[in-house]
Amino acid sequence: MTTLIPILGDQLSHNLASLRAADKASSIILMMEVWEEATYVKHHKQKIALIFSAMRHFADELRADGWQVDYTKLDDAENAGSFSGEVARAVERHSPDVIRVVEAGEWRVQQKIEEWPDKFPCDVDVLSDDRFLATQREFADWAEGRKALTMEHFYREMRKKTGLLMEPDQKPAGGKWNYDADNREKLEGALFVPPRPRFEPDTITSEVLKLVEARFGTHFGALTPFEWPVTREEALKAADAFFAERIENFGPYQDAMVFGSDDLYHSMLSTSINIGLLDPLELCERAEVAYREGRAPLNSVEGFIRQIIGWREYVRGFYWYFAPGLAEANELEATRALPDFFWTGETDMRCLSDCVRSTKENAHAHHIQRLMVLGNFCLLAGINPRDVQDWYLAVYADAFEWVELPNVAGMILYADGGKLATKPIAASGNYINKMSDYCGDCRYKVAKKTGEDACPFNALYWHFMDRHRERLKSNHRIGRIYATWDRMGEEKQAEYIASADKFLDSLEPAREGWARAIEGEN
Repeated sequence: MTTLIPILGDQLSHNLASLRAADKASSIILMMEVWEEATYVKHHKQKIALIFSAMRHFADELRADGWQVDYTKLDDAENAGSFSGEVARAVERHSPDVIRVVEAGEWRVQQKIEEWPDKFPCDVDVLSDDRFLATQREFADWAEGRKALTMEHFYREMRKKTGLLMEPDQKPAGGKWNYDADNREKLEGALFVPPRPRFEPDTITSEVLKLVEARFGTHFGALTPFEWPVTREEALKAADAFFAERIENFGPYQDAMVFGSDDLYHSMLSTSINIGLLDPLELCERAEVAYREGRAPLNSVEGFIRQIIGWREYVRGFYWYFAPGLAEANELEATRALPDFFWTGETDMRCLSDCVRSTKENAHAHHIQRLMVLGNFCLLAGINPRDVQDWYLAVYADAFEWVELPNVAGMILYADGGKLATKPIAASGNYINKMSDYCGDCRYKVAKKTGEDACPFNALYWHFMDRHRERLKSNHRIGRIYATWDRMGEEKQAEYIASADKFLDSLEPAREGWARAIEGEN
């Protein structure tokens, strides 16, 4: 029997389920660079380059390991431009008895795969993606019948399942499940931050960079310097550096923000995890060893592990549990267009300008920049969820819809009506000032609440709370805020509303075609 094994761009794992049981002699690996995937949103140029380069390197590794690889490059003359089109061409070339593929990470791709049995004259075997700890069915069983899908409860189940940071008596290491309260320090002074490893483009990557510049030159972001790991060997070197040099301070400073400093103590491994170069459980086990051997404090290790087996696993399960309707959710009826400065970075708000700069230069911003600066602004300003979703999906190298959509629709925008977050994660300028050095040299004054020089986040916060009062006043985590609002009196309230309205009216909407191709563009 001949087996055709399609491998997608986020499945670059030698331990992939479709490879483990396959016979090299009778199997053909199919890998494909397709226009449809590169442009369904106009991905950051570095993101496209990362995936294409990693795919080409992975294909070479498979060939060296004895596999037969059928690889279609983007500019191949007969490239069909889509996954299904390329599979159809491969079926004609190889006449396989069975197509064996691991389930897709994104709903829209999985829908195409589920059409294959009716399209092709062979069996189609779709395997569960066991690189995740929890299957879609496991998450659905856990979620069924619960009034609230609290991540912390799911996280504890994953701790028990894996045994990570668990003691023999089945209690959590250190006596607590979660050390997030110890991970909120502002980074001040001259504390040394070791630089992350950066990888020079080789011949394969250099060829991809030329392709991306030629074919995707109108897409957002800088293409060079390109320094991401594109092989498992490089990704392991990046992981080695994190565990040797930065995990100790990752915990306390994981929420900190510093102007012009893009990496801080973050691992910068999410791109390698999400495309398959690194195994999530392997990284968590390395983190636990660092704690057990006294090389990293518990709050840092627990925070790192929670992000992977807690949050990462949770949002993936959440995505599939609510797909596809989550993309259309708009509980707060937000309709404002995404401002143009999200693409240009041209704003006097120093925090937002710096976060967009990092995003543009690196296809990266860390989780608090994404949530509490960029995302917080979108929430308070009432930006249309689809605009925000497209932006986050397009601009970050680690963004795939299964991880981006729950974070944006649920965590950032509360568009799902509270299925993921128990309340809108809204904050005034005070939070940004508390966790960063952005405010000191900003044109706006964070201590000023209204008026021309006031930090816009301050008035936007109360504008948001006021316009959503009927929805939010009964929320037990937010209702008390309205007592503060009422004590201000009508005159002060009017100042806040007028100040926010004036600022919102000044926003210039983004030009058409930044996130999605306009008709006729190719």
